[in-house]
Amino acid sequence: MDIEKLKAAAKGVAKNSYSPYSKFTVAAAFYNQQGEMFTGVNVENVSYGLTICAERNAICASVTQGSTSIHTLVIYTPTQTPTPPCGACRQFISEFSKDARIISICDSEQMTDTTIDKLLPSSFSDF
Repeated sequence: MDIEKLKAAAKGVAKNSYSPYSKFTVAAAFYNQQGEMFTGVNVENVSYGLTICAERNAICASVTQGSTSIHTLVIYTPTQTPTPPCGACRQFISEFSKDARIISICDSEQMTDTTIDKLLPSSFSDF
């Protein structure tokens, strides 16, 4: 699976982020186990609790298309340091994969490359 295509896809959809309140753009792209790609962006709401993250938007798009697996997920933020998924997204990702590769990229050369089980060693489903 081509990681560079995932990175380009995440950067490409970032322009669609709806983040008028925080001004913090987040975009995500991932491959499922079959190699299909899905993307998402953060969509904010004036009632902050209704905001949905890019990772969850991408996952919901995949589920809508009948896919319930995550192989490799890239998160892009136009920042100088990479941003990992929030706690809610970590739990959401773990629902669909216990070993997904998670790569966070930004506008510098910095990046993180880890797995969901390292980011969330004891997900809710483990209890």
